[in-house]
Amino acid sequence: MENALYRYRITLEYLGAGYCGWQRQKDGLSLQQIIEDAIYAFSKERVLLSVAGRTDAGVNAYGQVAHFDLSKNLEPKRLMHSINHFCFAHTIGVVDAQLVGPEFNARFSAKSRHYVYKILNRKHINIVNKGLVCWVKDILDIGAMQRASKYLLGRHDFSSFRASECQAKSPMKTVDKIEIIKHEEFIEIHISALSFLHHMVRNIVGSLLMVGKGNWSEEKIKEILEAKDRRAAGPTAPAEGLYFLRVDY
Repeated sequence: MENALYRYRITLEYLGAGYCGWQRQKDGLSLQQIIEDAIYAFSKERVLLSVAGRTDAGVNAYGQVAHFDLSKNLEPKRLMHSINHFCFAHTIGVVDAQLVGPEFNARFSAKSRHYVYKILNRKHINIVNKGLVCWVKDILDIGAMQRASKYLLGRHDFSSFRASECQAKSPMKTVDKIEIIKHEEFIEIHISALSFLHHMVRNIVGSLLMVGKGNWSEEKIKEILEAKDRRAAGPTAPAEGLYFLRVDY
């Protein structure tokens, strides 16, 4: 069919350090620009990537999903290798590629998004995992953090955990799961929802860390949620510990 477009779904893995985030910016190199330029390098077609979650500067991903349209019908594995060839100098690459129907949309077809926040909890220095986890020297009370996190489950007004520059129309979000897992010196905070506000996960983690350090009571999280005021919550946790885990469709 003349002028037909073929839609491709790609799954991306990346380390966000050194980039200005996913979305193209006037100043600074974005992850979106790297992939779009790589696609142009072999296809000679300019594409606009649509992505499941626009991660901030420094945030990482295991399973970010994006889609784009090309006039060429390419074998997905060949397409994946071609993109990766032109991304070799950067810490981003395609781990899966599929040819999908025109109804698929990386953002709007998503049914759930999953993040994990990684913490190294020990007093002595962090060398091997530097830049890959959030290093917390104070020993954390995981039980208190787990109990406090339960206040955040369900549908709430998350204004207290929303960045001032957030462009979402509503602060209402539904958190389906929060799970805090400890394995020796490592702690993972898993959070799942259909969608998130800007900095929501990192602001939640920052507040839970205040509970874990003993600075706040478990009930403080409920009070923060009810305050609907960003000033009531804890600091924004560092970007380096946050990973976009996967998307469910």
